[in-house]
Amino acid sequence: MSRIVYVNGNYVPENEATVSVFDRGFVMADAIYEVTAVMDGKMIEFDGHMARMQRSLDELGIAYKVDYDEMLAIHREMITRNNLVSGGIYIQITRGNPGDRDFLFEDGDAISPTIVLFTQEKPDPRNNSNMESGWHVMTMDDLRWHRRDIKTVQLLWPSLAKTAAIRSGFDDTWMVENGTITEGTSNNAYIIKDGVIITRQLSHDILHGITRASLLRYAKDRQMTIEERPFTVDEVKAADEAFVTSASTYVTPIISIDGVNIGDGAPGKHALELRQVYIEESLKAAI
Repeated sequence: MSRIVYVNGNYVPENEATVSVFDRGFVMADAIYEVTAVMDGKMIEFDGHMARMQRSLDELGIAYKVDYDEMLAIHREMITRNNLVSGGIYIQITRGNPGDRDFLFEDGDAISPTIVLFTQEKPDPRNNSNMESGWHVMTMDDLRWHRRDIKTVQLLWPSLAKTAAIRSGFDDTWMVENGTITEGTSNNAYIIKDGVIITRQLSHDILHGITRASLLRYAKDRQMTIEERPFTVDEVKAADEAFVTSASTYVTPIISIDGVNIGDGAPGKHALELRQVYIEESLKAAI
């Protein structure tokens, strides 16, 4: 059965969903997005994703104010219409269609934003053995623009990096800038050394992960020490454990980098523990 897609107030079959070729999201990547994970037909961390979406819109000056109740209703309708049990709901908001291609865009609400939502089914992460057995990552230079804190659709470099990893026999790429890890292609990166969680501090250099924020809160609740600072590739190789977090993978152990085992080359106990805690706590708060 064809998916139902939301386009500017209408629910339509995916083969009927269209956006103008002059839309700035298409010609300029002038758009932001969010993805809310769905487990057991319920949304995980919806509030956080909507708050971050508004921040991204504001940072780009896209004149759209998120109506929480309206967005909640639309997301729930998308779950119902697509019988979504496990996966995610993507929302993309562009600056809109100015009628022609131009670098210059009008201020304020002179252009009506384009709003698109679609669902994507994915295996239940609780039953995904690859996520629990751990990923092998490689490294590449981080050549993205320097406003990575804004969740834009400018995903070309992460896409190239992810593809390079898979084609080289790895699961993902950790990107490196000035000798330190920034993040994965679609996830925040962490190492654990002597029981201390080390992860890069929030800045323009990385996405302000919603899963990241919750994970660190759960770790603090368990009296784990956290250091928010950059770390090097050599530190990763000398770490006891490593892992990533994201809305779609939750907490996933990293067991090697550039062919070098991290710790004993098996998923770390802390990473697996935090993964289980995150899933349990998220389900409790799911809506």
